[in-house]
Amino acid sequence: MSRVRILGPRHRLSEMVGVLQDAGTVHLTRPSAEALHPVPESLHRDEESRLREALENVEATLEALPVQDVQPEIPDAISAEDLRRWEQLAERLRRRAEDLTGRARELERRAVDLDRFLDLFRRFGDLLPEEPGNDGVRSWFLVLRTGGSDSTDRLRGALEEKLGEGFELTVGEERGEGRAAVLRASGEAARGIDDVLSGAGVEEVGLPTRLPGGASLAGATDAMRERRSELRDKVQRLERERQGLAAEHGPGLLGVRLAIRDRLARIEALRTAARTDRAFVLEGWVPEEELDGLRQRIENDFGDAAALEKIATEKWRGEQAPVALSNPRIFRPFEAVTRMLPLPTYGSIDPTPYVAVFFPMFFGIILGDVAYGLTLGALAAWLHHRSDADSILRSVSEVAGACAAFTVVFGFVYGEFLGDLGHRVFGLEPLIFDREDALIPFLGLAVALGVVHVLIGFILGAVSSVRDEPREAVGRGLYALMVVLVAVALLAAVRILPGAFFTPAVVALLVAFPVLIIVEGVLAPVELISTLGNVLSYARIMALGTASVVMAVVANELVGTVGSALVGALFGLLFHLVNFALGVFGPTIHGLRLHYVEFFDKFYSPGGEQYRPFRHVRSEDRAAASLDT
Repeated sequence: MSRVRILGPRHRLSEMVGVLQDAGTVHLTRPSAEALHPVPESLHRDEESRLREALENVEATLEALPVQDVQPEIPDAISAEDLRRWEQLAERLRRRAEDLTGRARELERRAVDLDRFLDLFRRFGDLLPEEPGNDGVRSWFLVLRTGGSDSTDRLRGALEEKLGEGFELTVGEERGEGRAAVLRASGEAARGIDDVLSGAGVEEVGLPTRLPGGASLAGATDAMRERRSELRDKVQRLERERQGLAAEHGPGLLGVRLAIRDRLARIEALRTAARTDRAFVLEGWVPEEELDGLRQRIENDFGDAAALEKIATEKWRGEQAPVALSNPRIFRPFEAVTRMLPLPTYGSIDPTPYVAVFFPMFFGIILGDVAYGLTLGALAAWLHHRSDADSILRSVSEVAGACAAFTVVFGFVYGEFLGDLGHRVFGLEPLIFDREDALIPFLGLAVALGVVHVLIGFILGAVSSVRDEPREAVGRGLYALMVVLVAVALLAAVRILPGAFFTPAVVALLVAFPVLIIVEGVLAPVELISTLGNVLSYARIMALGTASVVMAVVANELVGTVGSALVGALFGLLFHLVNFALGVFGPTIHGLRLHYVEFFDKFYSPGGEQYRPFRHVRSEDRAAASLDT
């Protein structure tokens, strides 16, 4: 990354900002020279206020219209008159869209009410009269939720006590939550019924007693269905009209929104400049490979009237430079894991390639089942198909695909397909060891991976600090050496390595220990013990992997313990699904922990500022990335 300074005549500052926006490679910063006068914040304040008001209007209109999957029609420039015209159009469109939406919602609400009444009609069924009743008779539509004949008898008794024989109660069969009932009474008898129902805790349903035209409730179903269909047709016509407005005006509105944002970005860029009475100065960061192209573009547009110079590297520190991660295509999806932490400082090491190697490996070692790996691969393929290019979901799908591949590979290493089902049915045998029984070799593999992972972390830490902090680099190297010596001594003690290695390893440890204290200070022993603890933390790989295979075996055993073979198979499948979910969640969490806690702290230097080149808003999401180290 190169720090550059651009100089030119003051009256052409706005033109230069346009050139830089077209180039899209300069991360602008405020000039560092104290003798220069910064551009005042009030510059173009009125224009900015006008643009933001117009942008708010356009965005409100786009929210009211269903504008989706439309290619914007971006104008080359927007004059004040154009902006006024687009604002007026946006205002009219928004009002029309809101009116259409409001009317559609009201019609839909009416259709939903009809659905509710139709449902109630179905529920009361034969209880409804075939012909319109006497106008002097009032009907109550009830739901007796307590169920059983006792509640009906109690209600009938309360009504008789209050009204005598002046009512008619018809009760239907019990369905769902209770019995539907219709209570009819006339004249003076109707006045005391509400009190009886309230005291009995009976729910009254709001059902219309009559529809327009005098139709009975029992004969109203067809008319209500016809009315509901009419309402839904009107809703669809209103929605089609709204979609027509979106199709006609959406591309233009989207293009104007981008153009306004572009202009606002240029105003902000103008305020990063400084100037004298006759000249302007702009400073920023440019990827080294883009420098010649930017210089050529400025020469083509300004000739000798402007100049670009590269500021000497000794005038700035690496921590000031913005950072953009740049990795080969195969590693790029794993940048999503790295970006969960603050970016590394400029000039430090990007851990993404190491995450891309070790994270899916750890995942596969823990889950390690062919069937589970194929299932995860199918889910990853589905996510990949449903996601957009360069989206987070696409990165997640590709990381999951790598984890699935390692899971299948280690499934063959362990000889596992749904636990021991592959061995029982297909005769699948482990290529190296059966982790259900070989706990000690599995533990040895996990700890050996921990040693390698931690050693790489220390080596990277030494490499990243050798230029600026040589003493720290020596300390990191000594920690790495002592981890190796401890591992050699332990392996020699248990006779995995020849016993002749033990004494030299111990002597080397005794020599290196005081040197470590001299270099790292009196807290070095504590740090060394913490490092050895970091290595032992990798034993969780063995623990989680063993738990996963044991649960899979238990799921298979459960199949034979249930009387019905079908029920047993379903129960075993459910248990495998639970184990699969845990098997995906556990390795993910603990794999991230092993990287963030045990690995990154050996070399990772967070705090970098993201590289954000000044460019047209429409290309913002396709920013090229480069990271110089």
